[in-house]
Amino acid sequence: MDLFRALTVEAALAELRRHFQALLETEKVDLRQALGRVLARDCFAPEDVPGFDRSTMDGFAVRARDTFGASEGLPAYLEVTGDVLMGEAPSREIGAAEAFRVPTGGMLPAGADAVVMLEYTEPLDDRTIGVVRPVAPGENVIRRGDDLRRDEQLFEAGHRLRPQDVGLLAAAGIGEVEVYRRLRVGIITTGDEIVPVKAKPGPGQVRDVNSYTAQGQVVECGGEPVLFGVVPDEFESLAAVLRRALAETDLVVISGGSSVGARDITARVIDSLGEPGVLFHGLAVRPGKPTIGAVVGGKLVFGLPGHPVSAMVVFRLLVAPLLDPRAGRSAIRARIRRSLRSQVGKEDYVRVRLVWENGELYAEPVLGKSGLITTMARADGLARIPLDREGVAEGEPVEVILF
Repeated sequence: MDLFRALTVEAALAELRRHFQALLETEKVDLRQALGRVLARDCFAPEDVPGFDRSTMDGFAVRARDTFGASEGLPAYLEVTGDVLMGEAPSREIGAAEAFRVPTGGMLPAGADAVVMLEYTEPLDDRTIGVVRPVAPGENVIRRGDDLRRDEQLFEAGHRLRPQDVGLLAAAGIGEVEVYRRLRVGIITTGDEIVPVKAKPGPGQVRDVNSYTAQGQVVECGGEPVLFGVVPDEFESLAAVLRRALAETDLVVISGGSSVGARDITARVIDSLGEPGVLFHGLAVRPGKPTIGAVVGGKLVFGLPGHPVSAMVVFRLLVAPLLDPRAGRSAIRARIRRSLRSQVGKEDYVRVRLVWENGELYAEPVLGKSGLITTMARADGLARIPLDREGVAEGEPVEVILF
């Protein structure tokens, strides 16, 4: 391995995925535990939804043809011969010139094909109503199977379940689903200068930011973060913690210690713990060049830069697509609000804020150095400048990867 033989993001992901597939184990979970989980199998409706014709309004179930021509001056008179109760089937079929009282959601009697809203009727007596406005067949009615047809595909494997998706599965009577097991992601922060959040930093010290941002990103991707604390820049200490993290989790993210320097030991520690070790040390991106991708004992290990912005950007580009199948899809196009220069041979990822102006979406750069976490907090996404470009001109469309 050549130190700092920088790979493109695409090449790095391809290399990592070669070692990642074996981690995709599945399990069945109850629907109440399915929110945010990723489906491991295509999902199909086992039955029609709804399973019966139902009213969308309070009113009267009728045969539509019995109301044709009705008006306020010449109502259509119908005999009220039944009541539909919620949760029960009507007692009999509707006949000619008849009407059944029906609540919203109630089941239509056989023979009825429409519902007249209550406000378009007038009572003549306890048994007769006048309909003052005609209805068409299917009006104010949801037909059996309008929502779902039996054997209709609901979701493809790889779909992450949202609240509305869980609701759809519940409506279809699906009480459990097969999903990918949540990956346990070990998070290690390195650096003699790192102090806890509640501590007052002394000269040369900074508060721990990366463990918090990495934890949040893992949760966003549907993983289970496991924190292993802050480790000093010392070979044996890091080796001991990394060894434990590899034993207890599915993959490990280390922030700090990935650049070249006398005390940057992450790559050496990784190589000491097993084959094949470091796969690449260097990513053709900015920010985030000093990134490590490795495999130890069949498990992925990522060495992220120590600067919070660089660490978050690299996580979004390399780790998130492996944890979350949606991560590579959440990109849009917007026009850049100012000209930006870039270095050929590196993909630039610029923090941007999205704004609408004159009916068009613009990406406004949030400029700042990679150590400034405020630039991430104020941004909506990352504008990508391809590695074969020297920059982009103001007004030019760019790809924006959304946070």
